[in-house]
Amino acid sequence: MPGTSCCQEDDGPTYETLPRFTRDLEHLTPEQHRRFRRTVTAFVNDLRTGRFRPGLRVKRVQRASGVYAITWSMGSGPAGHATWQYGPEVYPGIPHVIWRRVGTHDILTGPWVRASSAAQRVAE
Repeated sequence: MPGTSCCQEDDGPTYETLPRFTRDLEHLTPEQHRRFRRTVTAFVNDLRTGRFRPGLRVKRVQRASGVYAITWSMGSGPAGHATWQYGPEVYPGIPHVIWRRVGTHDILTGPWVRASSAAQRVAE
């Protein structure tokens, strides 16, 4: 299975990253990376409660079934975005997240049909 699989933060959700996400993450500046980590902390807390706070701006990605995006401030630069989807639970009752992309708005454009199909194969 592609990506880094089945990591867990404390008692939170399990997750994996697709190779494209890992490459994207390597291109973030240290400040962008810090802001993303802060956003992930809020995201994980919200996954535990089952309700996302409005500040995370969680939305479905159009033309990409089952794919979501979160948005956060990158300070003086463009807003940060990350895309993700739910994968099969590794532990019963604990959400499993597949991180797909991270960066600026540019990550929200592209061949979603191919990306969604590849991610679906990963999730199976």
